[in-house]
Parts: sequence; structure tokens; C-alpha cells
Amino acid sequence: MLSSYIPVLVMVAGATVVALALIGLSALLGPRRPSASKDSAYECGVTPIGSARERFPVKFYLTAMLFIVFDIETIFLYPWAVNYKASGGLMIFNLVEMLVFVAILLVGYIYVWKRGGLEWG
Repeated sequence: MLSSYIPVLVMVAGATVVALALIGLSALLGPRRPSASKDSAYECGVTPIGSARERFPVKFYLTAMLFIVFDIETIFLYPWAVNYKASGGLMIFNLVEMLVFVAILLVGYIYVWKRGGLEWG
């Protein structure tokens, strides 16, 4: 049973050795020419103004979390769509089940929209 995992372990060990070798070689052989312009922070070519520790508004995090929640929930549509035809006699049941799922998503989206969760500013 464990003999079937040996090729995987050899591959992981080989990848680890190659990665460590490449990192070590680049550290040893890579050029080092530090300068003030290379050591400064790069922000789209604009000189940084103010502190990097500025606080983001809570709306930013709320919008990001809502995007992640709705994005992850829509990912469930792909496996359903792939297996829809293979479900045979359960096609109508699967269709109704997915329509209920999408309706729940729509209700959540409308709720967030009405509460102003998608407004920026």
C-alpha cells in the first residue's frame, strides 16, 4: 500500500531539492548592487506620501468579504453544471434544487444591496 506513494515522495523530494538549489545559487551568484532608488518603496512610480499604516474604512473589508462569499457560492455552479446531464432521472430535481440555491443567493444579494453594503464612499 505504501509503495504506491513512493513516486509521489520522490517527486516532492526532487522538487524541494531543486527549489532550494535554485534559491541558494541565486543568493550566491546573483548581482548585488544596492542603491537608494532600489531600496526605496515602489508605488507605481509615485513617491510615497504619508504612512503605510493608514487604516482602511470598514466598508472596504465588508465589500471584500461580500465579494468572496458570493464568489465562492457561485463556484458551486460549475460542478453542478458539469454533472447535470449525467444525473439521469433526477434532472428536474437537480434543476429545482439549483434554482432554490440561486434564489437564496439573489435574496442575499438584494438584502446587501438594500442595506447599502455595496456602496463605496
